[in-house]
Amino acid sequence: MSTVVLDNVTKVYPGGYLAVDRMSLRADEGELLVLLGPSGCGKSTLLRMIAGLEEITNGDLWLGGKLANHLAPRDRDVAMVFQNGALYPHRTVRGNLSFPLEIAKADPNLVRERVVELSRALHIDETLDRRPGTLSGGQRQRVAMGRAIVRQPSIFLMDEPLSNLDAGMRTELRMEISSLVRALGVTTIYVTHDQIEALTLADRIAIMNRGVLQDIGSPAQVYNDPATAFTAAFLSSQQLNLLSATVRTPQNQYILLDFGPHQITMPWTDPRAYAVSQHTGSQIIVGIRPDALAPMPEKAEAPSFFGRVRTLEYHGHEWLAYVEVGIPAVTVPEPPDPTQRNGHVNGTNGTASKAKSMVRRLLSGSSSESAAAATPPPLPGTLGGHRRADLIVRLGARPYWRAGEHARVAVDVSRLMLFTQTGARIDPPRR
Repeated sequence: MSTVVLDNVTKVYPGGYLAVDRMSLRADEGELLVLLGPSGCGKSTLLRMIAGLEEITNGDLWLGGKLANHLAPRDRDVAMVFQNGALYPHRTVRGNLSFPLEIAKADPNLVRERVVELSRALHIDETLDRRPGTLSGGQRQRVAMGRAIVRQPSIFLMDEPLSNLDAGMRTELRMEISSLVRALGVTTIYVTHDQIEALTLADRIAIMNRGVLQDIGSPAQVYNDPATAFTAAFLSSQQLNLLSATVRTPQNQYILLDFGPHQITMPWTDPRAYAVSQHTGSQIIVGIRPDALAPMPEKAEAPSFFGRVRTLEYHGHEWLAYVEVGIPAVTVPEPPDPTQRNGHVNGTNGTASKAKSMVRRLLSGSSSESAAAATPPPLPGTLGGHRRADLIVRLGARPYWRAGEHARVAVDVSRLMLFTQTGARIDPPRR
């Protein structure tokens, strides 16, 4: 087993394109760490730098406590599973599985024994004498996983291994990957853009966007207490409701979130109340998941929005309502485009000390707070917008409303996610 530590790692491609921006990350021994983010955010580049397939422009990579920046890929004791399997077409399944051991000149009897044992664990023992071209997509990925596992490396690197499979096969292989990796106890870094894969597989999730680390923590931490508005929005199976509110404190009696045509009150007993009050007179971003909203009877008293039901969607197991509430939608704040920044290539942009401070906090165990603190300012004009704001409300198994009806929507204030205009989480004070 081995740890993986990235210390302020940057990758700049020829032409000045910044793919990974001062990344600091740690995967502990035996941990399954998932790198999650949209396509093009730098996940695969990061994985390839760990494998030695890409050179690191700046920063340090440590594998098992050893500086690995200039180690050849064969000397890193890592095994990588690619998106397309990358099997040898002229070799049988047996030949593909045994190849890494043959190269290592392992005992032939041991090779045969390990190949058979592993093929049974992966449910491909009946395909051992077939070639990859005759296998299904799921079988090919099992063979690719087996070829990586068979030589028992210190680190597994998996680059979206399930993205080419259908939904049913992804679910089946996802469970197998989870059980196999944990049974073997091998440090694993798994790249995906699928939120469900990340939440179900990971011990911890690191969320990236435009080469920048947005958040890191356990699945429950990053889902329930996201460090940035981007994390909150990206980890929503349904679109996150993001609204702009002005903070007010009428006669210091309570916190008022003023959305314009709607107001929501927050009591001073809320742990976040004091931190929110520091933004009095300013706008903040309020994130509301659809399941934090519910239909509200007319005579009930509770924090609520009101509006007109624009449309309903049936999803088989539930209905979703889109309720027009007359509030402009907020665009998710994102880091600036790396290609538009100056000074990153040589590291002379004046933020090196801040980056180093973030590195130390991350490596010492602090996660989402550090990521939030390091979130760069958003692009101009991200707060507010001209898009129609529909509150998305989960209704359960029955529709409750009809399209065109007026509706009141109750809000669970304790589940509001509150962010500054730059998208960083508003944290309660430490005790």
